Amino acid sequence: MHVFVAGATGAIGRPLIARLVAAGHQVTATTRTSARVERLQALGATPVVADGLDSATMTRAVIDAQPDAIVHQMTALAGKPDLRRFDRWFATTNKLRTEGTEILLAAAGEAGVRRFVAQGYTGWTNPRSGGPVKDESDPLDPEPAAMQRESLAAIHYLEQTVPAARLEGIVLRYGNFYGPGASDALVELIRKRRFPIIGDGAGVWSWIHLDDAAAATVAALERGNRGIYNITDDEPAPASEWLPYLAQAVGARPPMHVPRWLARTMAGSVAVQWMTEARGSSNAKARRELDWQPAWRSWREGFRKGLGQAARSARVRPAVPQS
Repeated sequence: MHVFVAGATGAIGRPLIARLVAAGHQVTATTRTSARVERLQALGATPVVADGLDSATMTRAVIDAQPDAIVHQMTALAGKPDLRRFDRWFATTNKLRTEGTEILLAAAGEAGVRRFVAQGYTGWTNPRSGGPVKDESDPLDPEPAAMQRESLAAIHYLEQTVPAARLEGIVLRYGNFYGPGASDALVELIRKRRFPIIGDGAGVWSWIHLDDAAAATVAALERGNRGIYNITDDEPAPASEWLPYLAQAVGARPPMHVPRWLARTMAGSVAVQWMTEARGSSNAKARRELDWQPAWRSWREGFRKGLGQAARSARVRPAVPQS
């Protein structure tokens, strides 16, 4: 296929383009800045400079490319993380998930594109009641934190709009990314002991290595059905379990323990909910329908071999986990 990747220079862009090219697909890839054009060319893609919120430019790029499929990977998490003002921090990403999606879907209609795969997310979006692991049939959290309502609404819009489009629309709910460029921030925070276990640490997280997320995206392009898929590894786990393991894997001291009340005062309610109430996600549907399984089936092996070795040999810039 000729695949148009919108937002190709994010964390997942490099492994995704590499896998698409290796599978024999032609790739046109967008970036918001000309400084990254050579990087895309080196990966084997045809680069296009286009802003995802510029309707005229993005539409022209799609029509000129005449692709068979579009992959929407556009996000925009820049600047210092602000969990207390989560929606403000995610404001541009929310626009890309709503207005940006509308622009791409309209362009796809004009260009006769038959397949559309969009980046979603699973994690804090899950309902915080019932069992520890959710699947695609479970609704999104009906009572998100006040500062996450706009962000959850944007994800809900994406999930409602893409599968309902006239083309073959698929949303991939990626778990929490780790791997080069995706978890550097988390590792640095853990090294500085600034990522504590809050309360009992019972919040369940689901992880996915960037390479496995890229492989699942190619599988969805080639054989996915209209709808939503959770793209995670096989082992959802509570923070009290994965966080000390990750600290050990990257050669850091064990994380501190902080009571809920103190964490709420210092970091806000979002952090407390993530670490104490979150629910994980099942990948059973993706394994079954996409004929896909993660190479790093558990974060245990992935943290130790796919992350720990690199983290031990190089210090990295601070940021936060993907979401």
